[in-house]
Amino acid sequence: MESAEEKAKGVFGERAEFYVNSASHTDPAVLARVVALAAPKPDWSVLDLATGTGHTAFALAPHVASVLGVDLTSEMLARAERLRVERSIANVDFKTADVHRLPFNDGQFQLVTCRRAAHHFSNIRLALQEMRRVLSPGGRLVIDDRSVPEDDFIDRCMNLLDTFHDESHVREYRASEWRDMLEQAGFKVEAIESYIKHRPLTSLTEGVSEANVSQIRKTLEGLTASQREVFNLVDRSGQLYLNHWFVLVSAIR
Repeated sequence: MESAEEKAKGVFGERAEFYVNSASHTDPAVLARVVALAAPKPDWSVLDLATGTGHTAFALAPHVASVLGVDLTSEMLARAERLRVERSIANVDFKTADVHRLPFNDGQFQLVTCRRAAHHFSNIRLALQEMRRVLSPGGRLVIDDRSVPEDDFIDRCMNLLDTFHDESHVREYRASEWRDMLEQAGFKVEAIESYIKHRPLTSLTEGVSEANVSQIRKTLEGLTASQREVFNLVDRSGQLYLNHWFVLVSAIR
């Protein structure tokens, strides 16, 4: 049976080009908030986990000494390197690595970031332990990820939809779960900010198999009127839109 990481390499290897210009992953407002929460300093070394095509690494690069972006998927890193060269960014490098077994020294980085990826990690608690290990004392962790509100039905339904969207999906966590997991890993939580994006259905169906698209549509068609309202599921000129929940977290080692 394939692990979540093996599935992720397959999924993101096929979809790598999409992430170069993905509206969600290049969102300037969210990237700016990540940088603000990071409060970077010019002498810092930064580790960007599951960097994908490098958008978070590039956003941080002007504010720090160096950024190392790591990812499991070689196709994603190849496109990140292409963007780095096109933009003439000299202080960003890329490397293949697994967040559960980071090949770095204890306390090597002053900042660790992880954006739109933690819901793929097969062992989130081990990943958080590794993040803390490679941070220097007083170092900061900033995570931006898909999330779910404190509602059992939405939790189940949104996680189901994202499993159909991406079979390497593991779990989107509630804000309360993030606080508990970070504190149990030895972090001091600074801030937890939840936010919602109202996105087209294509954000769930693009690049997805016909069978899984059918399951996504069937799940949404089965919602009651009150459930549709909670999801803010509406038709705009023939295109369905629905809520997607996210969370931004900053914590100190």
